[in-house]
Amino acid sequence: MPAERIAENLAYINWTVLAGLASGSLAAVVLGRLRTEATRGYLGFTALCSGILAALAVLADDALPPTSGHLLAAIGWAEIRRTALVALAVLAIAFVISIRRDRRARLFGLAGVAAGLVALGAGAIGWSDSAGPALLLFVQLALLAGATGGVLAAMILGHWYLVTPRLGEGPLILFSRLLTWTVAAQLVLFVGATAIGLGPSGEAGFGALGGPWALFVWLRLVVGIVFPLVVSWAAIQTARSRSMESATGLLYISVGTIASGTILASGLYFGAGLLV
Repeated sequence: MPAERIAENLAYINWTVLAGLASGSLAAVVLGRLRTEATRGYLGFTALCSGILAALAVLADDALPPTSGHLLAAIGWAEIRRTALVALAVLAIAFVISIRRDRRARLFGLAGVAAGLVALGAGAIGWSDSAGPALLLFVQLALLAGATGGVLAAMILGHWYLVTPRLGEGPLILFSRLLTWTVAAQLVLFVGATAIGLGPSGEAGFGALGGPWALFVWLRLVVGIVFPLVVSWAAIQTARSRSMESATGLLYISVGTIASGTILASGLYFGAGLLV
């Protein structure tokens, strides 16, 4: 049964959600540091959340079933993946400490983002049997990380306006806009993958929309992509009018729907071989 197949891959789903939240939220923090006037308090708190999530991802990584690396089997991709997650956690905490002292925060942040990408890349390579599927899975994991981590960072930022009312609306508009673009990219990937059959199952011609996994595929499309795309666009408009409470409420909704979409996307990939 499809539901049972998804349940069998809960360890991979858990890893995808935690690693995506950690790497995506830290990337948003680094962007906020470089391009916006977001406060140090917000950046430090969100980076701390990223570090905690990365530590949880390390624990989730230990629970993954052993796999024989398909690509370049001589290299231990599991060890690389786990080491990168540990580095992500350490660098996120280092960012928190350095930003309060205003020393090397940018360096620690960029290094942490690189560690997150290495973790996602090592996972994609170790769980694929050739270079093409590995690249596609990396793109999927990167987009999932950008959406889940990005919406978490944006939601926290929305709350920050309650304690810093003089903060300009620019940071929240930028975060919401980038979130919208990321979800839109997920929609493009969904359409292309289901049309051509880019996943391991090779099911093309939109066959995934009517097969045994159709319910979960449609939920991924409607709940995990289309709905948050509309809500994220609405968050941009409310932020522009400085209706920050409304924008935060919309981002709260996006957190739930995007997280649900990430769970469905990872479950469909590891359970059914569908890249959606």
